[in-house]
Amino acid sequence: MMIVPAGVKVHLALGYTDMRKGLDGLATLVQEHLKKDPFSGHLFAFRGRNASRLKILFWDGNGLCLFTKRIDQGGSPRHRGLNRRNPHRI
Repeated sequence: MMIVPAGVKVHLALGYTDMRKGLDGLATLVQEHLKKDPFSGHLFAFRGRNASRLKILFWDGNGLCLFTKRIDQGGSPRHRGLNRRNPHRI
């Protein structure tokens, strides 16, 4: 769990992001594609191709922080419980 300071916005990147990117690569994406300042103190969230990984970029006033979350039990919560043979059946 992460406590977000008051007044901080969370920006979600649409689509998927190459999860091999680190601090510099994600900061460049924020500047070039989102047209935002990665040093603004806001949170910038990126997801991997299969939605099992999430990275959050955050400037804390002293330096860039990179938070990484890996969901071990299969992707996003809406896909949990789906039958693999028939994806419409739970």
